[in-house]
Amino acid sequence: MLHGRSEEQAEIDRLLDGTREGRSGALVLRGAAGIGKSALLEYAADRAAGMRVLRGVGIESEAALPYAALHLLLRSGFDRIDALPDAQATALSGALGLRDAPPESRFLVGLATLSLLSELAGDRALLCLVDDAQWFDQASLDALLFAARRLEADGVVMIFGARPEFPATGLPERRLSGLDGAAAAALLPADLPPQVRERLLQESAGNPLALVELPAALTPEQRAGRLSPVGAMSVADRVREAFHAQMSGLPEPARTALLIAAADGSGELATLVAAGASLPGLEAAEGSRLIGINGSTVGFRHPLIRAAAYQSAPLTERLAAHRALADALTGSASPDAADRRAWHLAAAALGPDEDVARQLEEAASRARTRGGHGAMAAAYQRAAELSVDPVRRSARLAAAALAASDAGLTGRAAALADSATPDVDDPAMIVALTQVRAHREVELGTPLAAGRIILDAVPRVAVHAPDQATWLLVEAVRCAWFAGDVPLAAQAAAMLRELPATGSPLVDQAEGLTRLLGGDFAAGLALLGAGLDLSGLGVPGLTFAAGACLAAGRATLADEIAGRVAADCQQSGMIGWLAFALQDQGFAQGLLGRYGDAMATLDAGLRLARDLGHEHRVLHLTCCLAWVLADQGDVPGCREKAEDGVRRADDRGLVLAATIGRWALGRLELGLGNADAALRHLAAIPPTGFGVLSAADQVEAAVRSGRPDRAGEPLERYLTWARHVGQPASDAVALRCRALVGQDEASFADAVRVHERDEQPYEQARTRLAYGEWLRRSRRRADARVQLRGALEIFDRLGAELWARRARAELRATGDVPAAPRRAGDPLSVLTPQEREVVRLAAGGASNRDIAAQLFLSPRTVGYHLYKAFPKLGITSRSQLAAIARSAVVDGAGRRRPAAE
Repeated sequence: MLHGRSEEQAEIDRLLDGTREGRSGALVLRGAAGIGKSALLEYAADRAAGMRVLRGVGIESEAALPYAALHLLLRSGFDRIDALPDAQATALSGALGLRDAPPESRFLVGLATLSLLSELAGDRALLCLVDDAQWFDQASLDALLFAARRLEADGVVMIFGARPEFPATGLPERRLSGLDGAAAAALLPADLPPQVRERLLQESAGNPLALVELPAALTPEQRAGRLSPVGAMSVADRVREAFHAQMSGLPEPARTALLIAAADGSGELATLVAAGASLPGLEAAEGSRLIGINGSTVGFRHPLIRAAAYQSAPLTERLAAHRALADALTGSASPDAADRRAWHLAAAALGPDEDVARQLEEAASRARTRGGHGAMAAAYQRAAELSVDPVRRSARLAAAALAASDAGLTGRAAALADSATPDVDDPAMIVALTQVRAHREVELGTPLAAGRIILDAVPRVAVHAPDQATWLLVEAVRCAWFAGDVPLAAQAAAMLRELPATGSPLVDQAEGLTRLLGGDFAAGLALLGAGLDLSGLGVPGLTFAAGACLAAGRATLADEIAGRVAADCQQSGMIGWLAFALQDQGFAQGLLGRYGDAMATLDAGLRLARDLGHEHRVLHLTCCLAWVLADQGDVPGCREKAEDGVRRADDRGLVLAATIGRWALGRLELGLGNADAALRHLAAIPPTGFGVLSAADQVEAAVRSGRPDRAGEPLERYLTWARHVGQPASDAVALRCRALVGQDEASFADAVRVHERDEQPYEQARTRLAYGEWLRRSRRRADARVQLRGALEIFDRLGAELWARRARAELRATGDVPAAPRRAGDPLSVLTPQEREVVRLAAGGASNRDIAAQLFLSPRTVGYHLYKAFPKLGITSRSQLAAIARSAVVDGAGRRRPAAE
């Protein structure tokens, strides 16, 4: 019976009940050692009647072995791995050491884990219990958290028990505190004297394990009331002391067996015996309820018992235990035996030892073949600590930094890179380490610092590796673009000009962005508008090109490039770059008026960025979403995202993200008719760089607020930019701005005509609305109705409700009676972003398994989204999806465009 945990028990019951109905869920139970996490997991297991249950326990000594914890958790389901899609089955089998396979993205392993959990749930629910999750190896943890965040309709519940520091962003959690007085008192033996009970209640701080174990450790004198003071020991230390006191009364063979088991971590009975743990000693330890023996596996009753067994032993005995375990693993057929042996030898080392360091390097190489980048980092780092040669030490630290970066451990990677850099003179290694450090700064939201790191490193590689120096400087310009920092961009561009020509098309793109940032639109756009040769560019270079196209007003090309990058990243598992590509693709789709696609794309990017913990990408995507919501007229959604995004972006110097957020707020206020508020937001945007795209809205806000004097500067800025862009959409908007400022009908008419050649229906509708308003004020009602009806039709089709409302009000003012508001012309607009993506792919003929692989979902969840989408779309079969999707690719101006790939 559990005391004082009724709320937690009720939450677990709700999760289990939902799972039996096909829903999924996850929960993290956080708390200090002994606070009751394990007891709640046991409660969940007891309540899981009829469900399949998987259980795993993290062991600190195994945290450096890639996928060790995942292997133990999933081992009863290995026979179902072949039911997964081929790529996932190969990735998971390779990661778990079940077959030889090339290293795969850890996210592909995570997707395979999700699919396997869904497969194991089958027609009944699945409960996955993970205790001491903070001790799971990083690779296993990545896979399980990736799966837990994507559980939807799989009939799976995952419950994690972990210490407070456990990283599980995005999952529901409960923090367990000490029991209240009544619940705590109920756990104490009834025969204790009152003063002893009070002292134990005080010292235990409501910790259930302490309340159970401390009374059993009392001496007769203490039980009688003569308690000795314990000082400032923590509850965990007191419990460990209690366990230590219990162990001290055991015979020496039992204490030796406990130490060897604690040092080992694997729990393999044969290994323990081979290392010197006698069977009588193990039996005595089991009889004292300190360990349990289940078949060929030995497990500690509680992690604090393991800690007590290890820490209470003298150092010489601990070192001897590790050496004995290393000897026992020599020649073992276990897939992990060589790795375990290397780590035991490292634990037994008293100082630098090149032979052990070499064995750890070999363990790191084996981890690479399984995609265990976190384990690679740990092995290389320990190898560096054991290195005799300083140069070799730095090389191993550098390798550890790169592995940590690949594992998504950006902070640890940067710290390792800082340690390695002084002794490294290989240009390729300097470039890689520089990228590790810069990447951390960019994704933490400090691109200016990242750019400076790059500039400091370039002189060390420029002479011997100009190609690599060129790429670093291109990245520095991108950092300056994000930060809106002209000096950084100018310095990087100047250094680029001093390097030998490499033929990279990105050099002109970087120079173009630098000129735009400095306000030289003519030179900047000339460079960006030059023929762009994309051949030979990898994913990072293509993302740079897509962003440059957005700055140059070439939304269609940006959409095409970013879409290509996204497809490549989904195939290769380059998830960090995928979030980047989805950001640019989603914003381009928004510029083109494809708001449903934009929302789905940006939402997918935001979920990935949150998984990665990339704060910069999260803020940028949040502001982009706010921009789309502004056009859609979602007032609370836009304000919440834009205001939060702008505030956090300003704090970090993320000028580009803040620019998009402020632009979103300005467009929203324009749609609401609040011209003064719109002008305040838009006037706060920097006038150069990406901010020039918002100048047209600033012109309109100034005119509509009765401040035409504040329209002159943004008008000239936008006209200059548009003249050099040379795109129909920007030409038409420039003409609209001229018409608004000069109240010039010819410019209005020309703008409407030019809009017929562009691909931005929202801007066309804005122009026709402005023209219709001008015609009505000129008392030309019949002419006004033509323009206003055209504007209303497009706004309705796009779902731009605020602007549609204004067009209706203007039509009524002309004496017309506009039709009632109708649903947007996009038939997929009734779907959630994720449902939309599933339907789009299904309409193209993709199977549920293919869709799941692309969207990082389980096939069962894909089926659930289709089940939810069909009634919303008014269809009953998959064969009807193609016609629905075809009608969704007609833009607001009535022209067909190709369906997105």
